[in-house]
Amino acid sequence: MIKRYSRQIMERIWEEENKFKIWLQIECHSSDAMAKFGYIPKKAALNIRKKSKFSLKRINELEKNIKHDVLAFLTNLSENIGEDARFLHQGMTSSDIVDTALSIRMRDASEIIIQDIKNLLKVLKSQSMKYKLTPIMGRSHGIHAETTTFGLKLAGFYSEFKRNLERMEKAKNEISTCAISGPVGNYASIDPRVEKYVAKKLNLKIETISTQCIPRDRHAHFFSTLGIIASSIERLSTEIRNLQRTEIREVEEFFSLKQKGSSAMPHKRNPILSENLTGISRYIRGQVIPALENVSLWHERDISHSSVERIIAPDTTIALDFALSRLEKIIKNLKVYPKNMIKNINQLSGLSSSQTILLELTQKGVSRERAYEIVQKASRETFTTKNNFKDSLLKFEECKKNLGKNTIEKIIKNKDYKKNINLIYKRVFNK
Repeated sequence: MIKRYSRQIMERIWEEENKFKIWLQIECHSSDAMAKFGYIPKKAALNIRKKSKFSLKRINELEKNIKHDVLAFLTNLSENIGEDARFLHQGMTSSDIVDTALSIRMRDASEIIIQDIKNLLKVLKSQSMKYKLTPIMGRSHGIHAETTTFGLKLAGFYSEFKRNLERMEKAKNEISTCAISGPVGNYASIDPRVEKYVAKKLNLKIETISTQCIPRDRHAHFFSTLGIIASSIERLSTEIRNLQRTEIREVEEFFSLKQKGSSAMPHKRNPILSENLTGISRYIRGQVIPALENVSLWHERDISHSSVERIIAPDTTIALDFALSRLEKIIKNLKVYPKNMIKNINQLSGLSSSQTILLELTQKGVSRERAYEIVQKASRETFTTKNNFKDSLLKFEECKKNLGKNTIEKIIKNKDYKKNINLIYKRVFNK
């Protein structure tokens, strides 16, 4: 991932140096286990742990000729260990260290993403509480519908990201597996107790059955989860972008004093951060299909998945970490304009109460079909003439007779949209 969309905390996990450190851990733990169960001398295991060190430069030099990164790594270790290097990697295959190391890195990346989501949840909850009763026009199909509150909007996103937190925790749990089972995964050349020992040391679960590699349905679930989270990021970002449109302007991204919005138009204050997150989200979702296609490998193993994972594992986790962190800052610093929200509510002169008028007429004995016809005709007049909705309604005898001016005014001004907010908040925030 390019530096522009990267945070160092996540980058470190995917650095080559860290990869080889994890590979070394796995080899040392395996040697310790082999010694414990009597397969190699204890002195050899101690020597392996003591003398094992690697050089990125040397591994790269070796790989140019060997054309195999694991063998280049093992050769470099052997150069430093000496004679006892013959006991290194006993009964193991490349996937044992590569897949187990990938599990560790994906688990570590998951922990950062989980914390990112928790941070976002915290600011979403804070803003939702702050604007719990702030009225805003609800829209369906982009058109004014009925009044709701800005706090409820944010509470909906809070609930969605709470589900994402649960999904990410499950994905982390599913990917945290260890496979030290040898060629084709049947333990013919290595004691299963070695795998159990290594798994415990690395705080991983043992893979139930691994062929020669960890089954890629686990990875597909992981990347699919990242894709779902990215979709949630885009949904919230799109809402901000829409509400920031000049003709709506109910919220706005924070715009710093020296910030510039356009190279040509000095007045512009564009929602660039939300737009940026929309783009990043699309990119992350684009990596889900390759992860799903990686599930189908030939027989006990091929490496068609390898090149894909070398790209998408770092890139998607780095991008998602960046996106979640940026979204948290957007929500935390969001400019909210309640006066514009009221202005927009009043824009249609009471039309948002059309359903309540309809229902009230049916309660007074008017058929639903006739009530709908009356309210729709009155609405059409208000739309075209800009008359007050109340006046348009009172042109119909059924409205005069059954409702009257005072009742219609009361319905238009009513605040029933707030009456069940505490119930909803209790469901969302458990209090």
